[in-house]
Amino acid sequence: MKRSYYSNSIQKFLLDNDSSILGELTANHSNRTLEELQINAWRKQIEILKNQLQDLKGKIYFEFAIPRMGKRVDNIIIINDVIFIVEFKVGEGGFEKNAIEQVIDYTIDLKNFHEGSHRTRLIPVLVATNASTIHQTKSDVLLNKTALKTNKDNLSDNIQIFINNNNTPIDIEYWEKSIYKPTPTIVEAAQALYKGHNVQEITRSDSGAINLSKTANNINRAIDKSKQEKTKSICLVTGVPGAGKTLAGLNIAVERMKVDEDEHAVFLSGNGPLVDVLREALTRDEYLTAKQSGNKITKKQAAIKANAFIQNIHHFRDDNLLSEKAPIEKVVIFDEAQRAWTNEQASSFMRRKKGIDDFNMSEPEFLIEVMNRHYDWCTIVCLIGGGQEINTGEAGLEEWINSLRNHFADWSVHYSNKILNSENYLKSEASKKWLVNNGMSESDLHLAVSVRSFRSEKLSNFIHELLNINIDNAKKIYLEIKDLYPIVLTRELEMAKKWLRQQAKGSERIGLISSSGARRLRPTGIDVKNEISAPNWFLNDSQDIRSSYFLEEVATEFDIQGLEIDWACVAWGGNFYMDNKSWNYQNFKGTKWQNINKELDKDYLRNTYRVLLTRARQGMVIYIPKSSEIDQTRSRKIYDQTFEYLKEIGIKEIV
Repeated sequence: MKRSYYSNSIQKFLLDNDSSILGELTANHSNRTLEELQINAWRKQIEILKNQLQDLKGKIYFEFAIPRMGKRVDNIIIINDVIFIVEFKVGEGGFEKNAIEQVIDYTIDLKNFHEGSHRTRLIPVLVATNASTIHQTKSDVLLNKTALKTNKDNLSDNIQIFINNNNTPIDIEYWEKSIYKPTPTIVEAAQALYKGHNVQEITRSDSGAINLSKTANNINRAIDKSKQEKTKSICLVTGVPGAGKTLAGLNIAVERMKVDEDEHAVFLSGNGPLVDVLREALTRDEYLTAKQSGNKITKKQAAIKANAFIQNIHHFRDDNLLSEKAPIEKVVIFDEAQRAWTNEQASSFMRRKKGIDDFNMSEPEFLIEVMNRHYDWCTIVCLIGGGQEINTGEAGLEEWINSLRNHFADWSVHYSNKILNSENYLKSEASKKWLVNNGMSESDLHLAVSVRSFRSEKLSNFIHELLNINIDNAKKIYLEIKDLYPIVLTRELEMAKKWLRQQAKGSERIGLISSSGARRLRPTGIDVKNEISAPNWFLNDSQDIRSSYFLEEVATEFDIQGLEIDWACVAWGGNFYMDNKSWNYQNFKGTKWQNINKELDKDYLRNTYRVLLTRARQGMVIYIPKSSEIDQTRSRKIYDQTFEYLKEIGIKEIV
């Protein structure tokens, strides 16, 4: 795939006719409504670059694709051992913060995701054509903490500061052929898929990661078979935390809409914050894209479309309580299906909230029953995270199997045999036996590699061993990941916040997260009872006090499950602490802690910390407060042994 609209050696670029360059750029540019405006910008760029690159040798690229972000950088210029990522602001007289962040984001994206750029010097350059000359420190630019700020007259002088002709030049042919291995956030992925990109364009394609397209192909085959044979089917898609289950589901929803709009494929999730964030992200993105393209669309119109594509599973359930007819949707994707309610929880809710006294089904059974109303065919796709049930009444995969076994045995069941080998999915031998005898094992329906943390795919394994107190295994894995995925400890909240701000570059998102049960963090300034607006926390920029960047509002496991940020501070609460090499589980009620004795409730709490410790893509700081001499709810027993356990594994303390 050609990554740029135009590329050439600098020498040939200088000799190339301006009209020829413009013609090639225009031919490759897809957005005709902005053509004249864009041509004027390109014309000015060509003029400036031809003037400023006269004495330099290397290669130049115009409109170089940054796939993960779905955008293009104005220019890439490779000279000797340095790659310059150049963004022009034609006619601008200053260096705006958002423009600096933009070019830094492009630079970091290449550094992290483009194989040929991993070990090269990348310099972000912002050219504000009418700006005054400014002086800046070279070190901050080299660290990508800021951009090299130039105007139309001093670009050449500035970039030559970073060129060392004695160093080994970049192998440009190797660099061009290097694979691009993006791992988009779920918000970025949803926006890209919604715009029409396919999953291969926005996800990793290297052999070290599970190819999500294989999962999509497997599910599509099951759907097509059901459609052709007029049967009903269910696909159970499992995976480790961060393996891309939600991305796989969004991709299927988009693909099925392309195949046949009459299928009315829909993505359903019971995760309220995830639904709110994705809907708002798609709405904002479509509105902004339309505005930039000169198309008239209101934000409300954009929202209506996004809301039809992504729906809250509870609204879907309630709509189908009012009617016994089959829903319009033939293909439904249930995200985080392990969180569907048990019979007891669902019946209690219906009685208390809906006034329905005779409801006697689990949520999985009811949802299958709703789709079973179709007289011909339908397909359910369940996206199931093992060991991620975090709330009372969440049924897990077990209840989906029980519902199929007891009530819908004629359905075709597609599953991965990984389900049979992990305690995180099925504990009942009867369920396993039924699945083996009645289902079809599909290896591609399990996503085994975490792609949330592009720095270390072993993070989820490390957290698993840490929570299971397998100290030797945890130590071993930590040694393998510590240089790729920074994890540090502190007992000072301000130190944790300082560390986060030092790590983040460009618009990389930082945030404070904690367990909803960590009630005694309040004296430290962390109030987990204070509800956040998830769209504001996850989507708003660093200038908005409601955003995660300000490190004032804390997101709990319910806010952040299924989502992610770049750098996280995990504030460890007294509800889950180490005591003589075993975990202690507590709830805070009234004025004191109370022990949790039910094994299921212990599982929920341990899974809460599993969720929190796997939310950061690039690294995290774990904050464990200091104990209090006068407050027994924050005693030394509660905090100190946990701190020492994490240090024993090898995690370093910052002071």
